[in-house]
Amino acid sequence: MLGLLGFYDELDTPSGQPNGSIRDAVRSVGEPDEADLVAYLDAGHVLIEVMEAGHDVIIGSTHRHSPGCSSLVTDGTWLWRQDFPHYVETHHVSLPGAFIEHVRSLNYRMPTIAVAQFAPHYDETMPLVGWASAVPWRSTATTLVPEPRAVTSKAQFDAAMMAHDRNRPQGSWGKRRKPRKA
Repeated sequence: MLGLLGFYDELDTPSGQPNGSIRDAVRSVGEPDEADLVAYLDAGHVLIEVMEAGHDVIIGSTHRHSPGCSSLVTDGTWLWRQDFPHYVETHHVSLPGAFIEHVRSLNYRMPTIAVAQFAPHYDETMPLVGWASAVPWRSTATTLVPEPRAVTSKAQFDAAMMAHDRNRPQGSWGKRRKPRKA
């Protein structure tokens, strides 16, 4: 079975998720190498892409992983939601020691996944996170090779949101603005 990260009660409708309440995992400070751990999580293999938008369940705001937040990502040993890196970098949620050791042993590099070894773990884990319909593994690929994906950094996202707010400080996007006086 794959190790599970970020499957918290607040992130899904049925309570009793494998990782309990996210509020119990929040810490005031993260790991010394938290930026590297977040980059590793961001680089994972996307298994299932979900078209949705979510928000931070702790503070209620949108974040850089809001689009497709419950998409599922893996490194072949661990499984996490696509928005999990946001909670690590913003709220410093605790990470299992075994995961931290695993990532550090890989030098923070996403591994290639041998599908023959991965598929049985996938089939066993998916029903536990509410994805029984995604079983059995159906890919014809023999390996999953890490591919670079464009991931907006927290700094880029925050800057874009500030620019967005400056352009529409009081109004809705549905209403036209009055032209500025020259």
